[in-house]
Amino acid sequence: MKQIVLASNNQGKIKEFRDIFTNLNIEIIPQAEFNVPEIDEPYFTFVENSLHKARHCSKCTGLPSLADDSGICVSALNGAPGVFSARYAGEPKSDLRNNQKLVADLSGITDRKAYFYCVLVLVRSNDDPEPIIADGKIHGEIIDSPRGSSGFGYNPIFYIPSLEKTVAQLDDEIKNEISHRRLATNNLINKLKTA
Repeated sequence: MKQIVLASNNQGKIKEFRDIFTNLNIEIIPQAEFNVPEIDEPYFTFVENSLHKARHCSKCTGLPSLADDSGICVSALNGAPGVFSARYAGEPKSDLRNNQKLVADLSGITDRKAYFYCVLVLVRSNDDPEPIIADGKIHGEIIDSPRGSSGFGYNPIFYIPSLEKTVAQLDDEIKNEISHRRLATNNLINKLKTA
């Protein structure tokens, strides 16, 4: 596999996946280059949403497709925002409003444990009967005041105690080594080697 179409228009994700897959000599092509329209994420699980997006993208392009569904899950909120992370504060999508809503929802709550979770689904064709599914998770906690300017989404308020930094304070090299997306990608790569 020399090329994989990424079923996303998120510039942050595109950059992360390109950085990770460059070393494997696999070109990641954003779905926008094929005019693939974004589709909804109608399911309540990360894996179902990922599979839905990957099959759609592969059907539109005729190429292998990789999709992820990822989000932040907060223990005190019973796993919310979860699959609704991107639109937690409603439409239009806004990282700033999502972060503000999450901090507000945790007001007065001392348990701030959270994790970023990512599920990747790779299909070789839209009717691939054996999609490759991999996941990754990174633990941390939610802080009230944003720190750092690197990354996107909830990165400025997701604090990793062992590193004493938010994800937004990490340089790209470190972030790409420890991120939930990287861990999921490592699992995917291991599965590809044995597929």
